Amino acid sequence: MRIVFCGTPEFAVPTLRKVLLEPDIAVEAVVTQPDRPRGRGRKLTASPVKEAALEAGLHVYQPEEIKSESASEFFRKIAPDAVVVIAYGLIIPASLLGLPRLGWLNLHASLLPKYRGAAPINWAIMNGDSSTGITTMQISAGLDTGPILQQLEMKIGPDETAPELAARMAEAGGPLLIESLKKLDRGELAPVPQDDRSATRAPLLKKELGRIDWTQSAQGIYDRIRGLAPWPGAYTTFRGQLCHIWGAPAKDATAGSRESPGTIIADAKKLYVVCGEGTRLALEAAQLEGKSRISARDFANGARLAANERFGK
Repeated sequence: MRIVFCGTPEFAVPTLRKVLLEPDIAVEAVVTQPDRPRGRGRKLTASPVKEAALEAGLHVYQPEEIKSESASEFFRKIAPDAVVVIAYGLIIPASLLGLPRLGWLNLHASLLPKYRGAAPINWAIMNGDSSTGITTMQISAGLDTGPILQQLEMKIGPDETAPELAARMAEAGGPLLIESLKKLDRGELAPVPQDDRSATRAPLLKKELGRIDWTQSAQGIYDRIRGLAPWPGAYTTFRGQLCHIWGAPAKDATAGSRESPGTIIADAKKLYVVCGEGTRLALEAAQLEGKSRISARDFANGARLAANERFGK
């Protein structure tokens, strides 16, 4: 089976490497986004998929626009049996969808039709879900609306962060995608249309999502901390400065319920923040804007907290 692999971030790399180990699948080319400026020096940097592809000696194609005539010519010339797409980052034009014999196959990090969109892992954690999964699907003209091939349910750990869950999903995705490719080729899979009535959205993350609402429960805030790692992170304000925080729900959740949400409470050993529903967040670390991340205790010592001092407005 001859395929083209489209992907960009680290999430796609484990699947690419697993596909390359399959003796009956040939990766004819890898398509990834152009090198982008990254870091403080804004140096042009290759995507993780490009680095993995070059390491394997594969041909790499990096179009600025996959809707271009040159991109169309590229796919028509190779004429692959299938195109695999994992977090590529560009919408595939309808004009290309009918080219491969088996279509365009996508690995999506949710149990579709739940969490269609760019950030399914983050939203599942932020919403407090205890389980999620991965889906292989055939790409259609809509956003994550194509028919489902196979799905694998996965539990979300109670303390698992978005990067940790993404790493587990990335490792599980390769075997599922390979199985879907082979079964589809043998005629053993019947694509199942999605139920649009059950669809939910997982839009691109924005910085303002990280602002903490202290009237939420400690668990709800903790889910946001986990789901928005590493960017944009969960943040609040302290004495007019932006402050990123890390913490977890306190075991004695009802203590401190009389104070206003956002109130900082210090005892001999720990630092707590009053949250909604009579709960408290045990603060673990904080990072003021322009400063390094420090422990909650160091933050309290350096700030010389006044009585009833609060995070947020």
